[in-house]
Amino acid sequence: MATTTSSFVFLKSHTSPFCHTRTLFTHIDGLGCGIGTRRSYKVIKAQSQSDVRQEQVVIVGAGIAGLATALSLHRLGVRSLVLEQAGSLRTGGTSLTLFKNGWRVLDAIGVANDLRTQFLEIQGMVVKSVDGRELRAFNFKQEDESQEVRAVERRVLLETLASQLPQDSIQYSSQLARIEATENGDTLLELVDGSKLLAKIVIGCDGIRSPIAKWMGFPEPKYVGHCAFRGLASYSDGQPFGPRVNYIYGRGLRAGFVPVSPTKVYWFICFNSPSPGPKITDSMVMKNQAKELVKDWPSELLNIVDSTPDDTVLKTPLEDRWLWPAISPGASAGRVVVVGDAWHPMTPNLGQGACCALEDSVVLAKKLARAIKSEDNPSVEEAFRSYGTERWPRVFPLTIRANLVGSVLQWENPVACSVRNNIVIPKLVKLGPLLEHTNFTCESL
Repeated sequence: MATTTSSFVFLKSHTSPFCHTRTLFTHIDGLGCGIGTRRSYKVIKAQSQSDVRQEQVVIVGAGIAGLATALSLHRLGVRSLVLEQAGSLRTGGTSLTLFKNGWRVLDAIGVANDLRTQFLEIQGMVVKSVDGRELRAFNFKQEDESQEVRAVERRVLLETLASQLPQDSIQYSSQLARIEATENGDTLLELVDGSKLLAKIVIGCDGIRSPIAKWMGFPEPKYVGHCAFRGLASYSDGQPFGPRVNYIYGRGLRAGFVPVSPTKVYWFICFNSPSPGPKITDSMVMKNQAKELVKDWPSELLNIVDSTPDDTVLKTPLEDRWLWPAISPGASAGRVVVVGDAWHPMTPNLGQGACCALEDSVVLAKKLARAIKSEDNPSVEEAFRSYGTERWPRVFPLTIRANLVGSVLQWENPVACSVRNNIVIPKLVKLGPLLEHTNFTCESL
């Protein structure tokens, strides 16, 4: 699971320039100068043009969703500015699995072939118990001839997307400090360095801890009860595994690994925990904790963990957000909209987090470009509402399904686990229906 996160700086009201009489905005509701849910504002006194840089489309976050959205818009002839809080492209993390819906988007925006040459196509998957017994094996092509599965390094995906954007499309060291709505629907973005941008359109691609989503009234994502260690093993002389996903299911604990390239293997270990626990930054500690969890499991898994550079090991709590109809905020508010993890964070149990973010990007870009470029088509606000209406029935059921699948795979009860391993997986599970959600049509931009 790959996520883009941004830190939010809370400014005290007596120090913020937006709370003085010379500022551009003041609250109508009298709540003072704060950050959180969206509020209405009226113009008091306009700042000079030299104080505020004006942009038509601003994308917050240079992760997968942000870069794919920017590139989709670029292919459609719409310029955007991407704000990234880090000083450079954040290429940390391990890998992510892309199914055919993700590859169809990458084909549409013209980068898929560059990536295909670098990563192995995965032919199938095998499920085992902790004693090494094979419970079930699947071949992806036998279930769906059009299926395409590859594990892709997050670093390479981001670099490939960024390389296709015009120069200066990404503005680094641009951490968001404030967001303010104007009376005419524009949005003022203030950065930590004090610079300000007045945007006609804002697209929040700022990850699971999205300040944009928080400003729009979305609740924090909910912890689902398990955490995951992840890593990217490296084999200078070539990794020894065939092109398939390998899963091992235990009680309240599961693991998996998949070849990424001829020299790298991605792995994860997912374990139940009543709380996310303290954040750990020491890579060696995380690696040792991961190995301790599976010390009595098949040796090939331990060997993979041992072959992993310490600095590639991560620990993350698994979280999601359910978009309840008529209860959750919409995907947009005026000319501000959220995409990918900023809108619908989901657990990685179906391998659809990145795929859905890519889908979001092309759907939104097409609707937005049409609204911007043609007077006969809907307004930007209507385009954003159409995007939310189209995407909600897609992402909400997937979020629930991913959560439920994860819950079943994390069962601890020995009787339930025995039924899962001896009846459900070997005799009842059919891969075809489980892959139906990867059917997504996407024409070239």
